[in-house]
Amino acid sequence: MGAVAVQFVGAGPGAADLLTVRATRLLAAADVVLYPGSYLDPKVLAHCSPEAELVDTADLDLDDIIDRLVAAHRAGRAVVRLVSGDPSLYSAVFEQTRRLDAAGVAWAVTPGVPAYAAAAAALGRELTVPLVAQSVVLTRTQAASTAMPQREALRAFAATQATLVLHLAITRIRELMAELAPEYGPDCPVAVVYRASQPAELVLRDTIAGIADAVEAAGLRSAAVILVGRAVADLPDPCGGESHLYDPGRDRSGPG
Repeated sequence: MGAVAVQFVGAGPGAADLLTVRATRLLAAADVVLYPGSYLDPKVLAHCSPEAELVDTADLDLDDIIDRLVAAHRAGRAVVRLVSGDPSLYSAVFEQTRRLDAAGVAWAVTPGVPAYAAAAAALGRELTVPLVAQSVVLTRTQAASTAMPQREALRAFAATQATLVLHLAITRIRELMAELAPEYGPDCPVAVVYRASQPAELVLRDTIAGIADAVEAAGLRSAAVILVGRAVADLPDPCGGESHLYDPGRDRSGPG
């Protein structure tokens, strides 16, 4: 049949009003929506048509998900596969689209607001402050999860002292902070944002030396982003430098 491509749509960090305009249009037009129920504010689904079939993927494995996507597509139904945050990070889109290619099913991707961006917004912080940090490392750690490439050891990233964003790592925060302390120092600022942008949002601020106690006291076990680095702190003014882009001494005589 003439079904449109399966749409992978970034649902953002969870808040119902942090989807893109394109995402809301796709949801409104979808006949079938597969969504990650463990990570979304249920209000996100209010963007769907009342007639749409809604499928929570929390209890489905990869093959189950693909079977549903392929069957709906071949039945001529408009299909949206919602993923939390942005599809470019920890979304399993690679595995899913590879299987859709093998099945001869067309697909497309719509980006979303990533969780780390929502966490930074909750903190009111820019993660790239001139002369403090100009790089952001997005990574995770391995526990009962997919193996990490050996070259991506946390200590190697820590040596840069860039702003570090850890996903899927909250249950190991004590051992991770011990690993980071030699490079960042025990007094380095750390923030943990639980369910950024959602009604249950919780922000914890401390240092590498103290954040594990705060996390354990709050009982956080999932859905939290850890941000490490000097840019996370309340910095003095001036903190070392300002952006060259807006420097009054910069030559602006060129085109445009």
